[in-house]
Amino acid sequence: MKLQLVGCSHHQSSIAIREKLAFPENQVEPFLSTFYRKYPQTEAVLLSTCNRTELYVAGNEAELMPSHGEMVSLLAEHRKIEISEISQELFALNDRGVVRHLFSVTSSLDSMIIGETQILAQVKKAYQLANEINESLPITHRIFQTAIRVARRIAQDTKIHSSRVSVPSVAVGVFAKQIFERLDNKKILIIGAGAMAEETIRYVIAEGGRDITVINRTLENAQGLASQFQGKTAPWSQLDQQLIAADFVISTTGATEPVIARALFDKIEKARAQRPLLLLDLAVPRDIDPDIGNRLNVYLYTLDDLQRECERNQQSRASYFQKAEMIVEEETDRFLIEMSQRGSGEAIIQLKQQADDVKIAELRRLFNKLDLDDRQQQEIEQSFNRLVNKILHPPLQSIRDEEEHHGLVDALKRLFQLK
Repeated sequence: MKLQLVGCSHHQSSIAIREKLAFPENQVEPFLSTFYRKYPQTEAVLLSTCNRTELYVAGNEAELMPSHGEMVSLLAEHRKIEISEISQELFALNDRGVVRHLFSVTSSLDSMIIGETQILAQVKKAYQLANEINESLPITHRIFQTAIRVARRIAQDTKIHSSRVSVPSVAVGVFAKQIFERLDNKKILIIGAGAMAEETIRYVIAEGGRDITVINRTLENAQGLASQFQGKTAPWSQLDQQLIAADFVISTTGATEPVIARALFDKIEKARAQRPLLLLDLAVPRDIDPDIGNRLNVYLYTLDDLQRECERNQQSRASYFQKAEMIVEEETDRFLIEMSQRGSGEAIIQLKQQADDVKIAELRRLFNKLDLDDRQQQEIEQSFNRLVNKILHPPLQSIRDEEEHHGLVDALKRLFQLK
């Protein structure tokens, strides 16, 4: 079993890089289809969220898998960016590092907000989409199913999810309070109608927000979301009027280009008469042109601005985090041992079968040449059995005795040309 990972996340890459590598949902399937045309005997899962883009690759034969460089090249090619723009921003992991990382990601230990629960659903969705494109993913199935189980164990055995927090909760609870004393007298505009928008509205209401309007390119989706919270809706064609009236705007779309571009804000800026405007851009790629944050009485915050608050969040959960990390280490070791034993078991079965096939063929050739009775044939067959067993015993015993025997199994497969 070989595992490889190439990706970027909020830990080492700015939002400018993350948005270049972010995959809209409708581009994941074409990417994976292209991947399988180039590497048909390799498994792949692409995880792309607002804070990370990660390509997981698995296979049994290293020579049939893409190198880290080829994985980077494929990502850059599909996103239509130069490799030089991203090569220094990406991280790469192999084998144990991949397992440990996926377990940490799925358990929210690697999230910007430690303890958030949205990432588990995102990992499941990425895995399910990969499975729809290629149903034959035995290694991927084992590692992702185990990652989901590990996330559930950590949720049960630690308090990492106590006082549940998320990106919207921190963004609304911290940044809105810095600008406004209260939200019940403010006009709040939500741009987008997905899961992030729904969660954001819940926190806006919890902080006192009452006058909420949802706007989305698909009006029916906006109406469906607004109706859950007694909110209002507006058609997308009225975005400029809604921006003029708003005090607080939260944008969470999956658009590939800014929905509040500089030209649009230039058009409405005079009509706002320099009233304070708080903008929260929770999208990747960004929904709001960053230049707008430099305008008078405009306060623009993005996901990058959440980093300081997220560090405080992690410090407050340090004791829970330590226990959760210990579980990840334990589960990583257990998974690798189980996979190694499974791999060695399959190799042992193949080797024994191969030896039996050779033995049977040689016995048949010998018996056809000699005139032997049944007792003599049995004596010779028993001697062949003992000979084969004695030859195979030392290498097979070494594999059974070795807890981590990836190298021995690989050597066995290479020496005896096992599949």
